[in-house]
Amino acid sequence: MPFTDPSGDRLRAWMGVTSDEFYDVSRVAIVPMGFCFPGLNEKGGDLPPRRECAPRWRDEVFAHLPRLELVLLVGQYAVRWHLGSLGRRSLTEVVRDWRAVMAYSQRPRYIPLPHPSWRNNAWIKKNPWFEAELLPVLRAEVRRALG
Repeated sequence: MPFTDPSGDRLRAWMGVTSDEFYDVSRVAIVPMGFCFPGLNEKGGDLPPRRECAPRWRDEVFAHLPRLELVLLVGQYAVRWHLGSLGRRSLTEVVRDWRAVMAYSQRPRYIPLPHPSWRNNAWIKKNPWFEAELLPVLRAEVRRALG
C-alpha cells in the first residue's frame, strides 16, 4: 500500500480524509506515475519514475475510472505529465497558480501539489499561501468528490 509513511499522513491531512477513506478503493484511486518502485538515490530519496511506465499504463488505467472527479497531481512528475506545457514551469509556480490549473481542467479537475515528503518542509514554510489558501479548497474539493 502506498503512502503508509509520514508522507501519507501529511497527504491525508492535506486532503482532510481518514486512512479508511483514503484506502477505500471504491472511492479513491491511488495511481502512481510508475507501477514499480524505481529505487533510491544516494541521499535516500526515491529515484524518478521510470520513463516507460507512464506512457505504457497511465491512459489505460484512467480509462477504467469513468467517474473520476478530481485528480491530485502530487509532485513534479504528475504535474508535468497531466498539464503538458502548463506544467513545464517550476513546481512552485504551478502550485501557486492552482486556481488557473483548476480552471484549465474540466472533468476531472486537477489540483497540483508538492510531494508531501518531509523533504519539502522548507518549501511549505517558505510558501505559507499553500496551507492558508490552497489546502482549504483542496479539502472542500475532496469532500465534494467523495460525496
